[in-house]
Amino acid sequence: MDNESLKIFIKGVDQFNSRNYYDSHEYFEDIWINHHLDNRLFIQGLIQLSVAYFHISNDNKNGAMSLFKKSIKKLNNDNNNDNLISNINNVIDSAYKSYNYLQSIGSMYEFDWTLAPKLKLSDSINK
Repeated sequence: MDNESLKIFIKGVDQFNSRNYYDSHEYFEDIWINHHLDNRLFIQGLIQLSVAYFHISNDNKNGAMSLFKKSIKKLNNDNNNDNLISNINNVIDSAYKSYNYLQSIGSMYEFDWTLAPKLKLSDSINK
């Protein structure tokens, strides 16, 4: 990933970790649309994960569940080939747990936000 893309990526991670999921998705989408990437599916998985959590906040259970399934599939395909996120296995596990929890609740207001992961940048990334 080039330096310009990396700066945008870091902003996306910061927004995700601040639970500003819509803004996070915007940063990741900017990279996905406007930059050449070898790991497009990984970035698309992060976009979908961000929007899945955003959908929880705006009471869209079906949208959240659909995007959790899509994001897990993309993130699980070892597309983190630049090793951008050091805790990707924990992130995928959290997405599974979030998806399963959504299936068990009646109201989106019952969602346990402690299930939402934090993205940890690889040590090789300089902020």
